[in-house]
Amino acid sequence: MNRDLPILVVEDNDEDFDMLQMTFQGASIPNPLYRCTEGEEALEFLHQKGRYASQNAPRPGLILLDLNLAGLDGRQVLEHMKNDGRLKSIPVLVFSTSDNPKDVQSAYAHGASGYLLKPVDLARFERMIRLFKEFWLDHIVMPQDDGREVAHG
Repeated sequence: MNRDLPILVVEDNDEDFDMLQMTFQGASIPNPLYRCTEGEEALEFLHQKGRYASQNAPRPGLILLDLNLAGLDGRQVLEHMKNDGRLKSIPVLVFSTSDNPKDVQSAYAHGASGYLLKPVDLARFERMIRLFKEFWLDHIVMPQDDGREVAHG
C-alpha cells in the first residue's frame, strides 16, 4: 500500500543507520530511504531549504526520528513539525535508545505517532522492522500531501 512513500530517517549514528538499511533490505522494504544526521538538516530537508534548496528533497511519507541529536535535537524537530501546518500530518515515529518515561511522554505530547525502542540485538531489530513493515507500510492509510497548508478555524 505505502511501498513508494519516501521515508526520512533522522539518525546521527552510522552503525544504527547501516543496521536499519540492511534490515530494510532483508525485509524487502522497497521504500526510498533518505537520511539526515542533524535536526537542522532534517528541517532543511523538510522545507527544501539550505543544502536541499536546489535538490529534489521529496516530502517524506513517514519519518523515523532519533531523539538524541547534536544541536537541534529530535524533540525540537518533532515540536517544530507538529506546529507547522504543512508538516504536521506526516507520521513521525520516534526511534530511540531512550526508555526514559519523560522522553516517551514528551514525544507523544508533541505529536509522535509512535515510539520505538531500538533493540540491542539483531534478531529483535529484524522482528521490529518486519512488524513496522506490516503495520505502517502494508496496512496503514497515510495522509497525502496536496501542497496546501491546512486552514484552521
